[in-house]
Amino acid sequence: MEKWAFLVLIPVILIAADWHRGRVTTAAQVEPEKTQLQVREFQSRIYDTGDIKMVMKTMINVLQDDGFIVKNAEKDLGLLSAEKSDTVRKRVYITECSANVSEYGKKTRVRINFLLKIMNRRGGIYKIGEIADPEYYQDFFSKVDKGLFIQNEKL
Repeated sequence: MEKWAFLVLIPVILIAADWHRGRVTTAAQVEPEKTQLQVREFQSRIYDTGDIKMVMKTMINVLQDDGFIVKNAEKDLGLLSAEKSDTVRKRVYITECSANVSEYGKKTRVRINFLLKIMNRRGGIYKIGEIADPEYYQDFFSKVDKGLFIQNEKL
């Protein structure tokens, strides 16, 4: 009888330990994965201007205002890349950004993505993944919208 109780007790202890560390998720915590089309939709925006240079400059200003360091900006290719880092509790959080800005008829199409790397104390990558929160992108595009409005109104 003691052997049976011991065999039952071990999995219970292991599950409790994992739950305590936050590794066990409930069905309510797991979000369904977004399709590539859904991701592309919230990563993209079309602007009612054909002035790619102005859109890129506005994006650069927004990124710099948010603490990013622009690594590359190539108007002819419509490529923009930037990076920022923050340290929290001995971990370095690096947010990388890349954007493609292109003509879309008489308009300008922007697609941007953000990647988050979390580095451990030894400089190794602890965790890496794409930022897939639509609100994060909405916040960025709202700032670009305001910046373009200011540019157009010459305020």
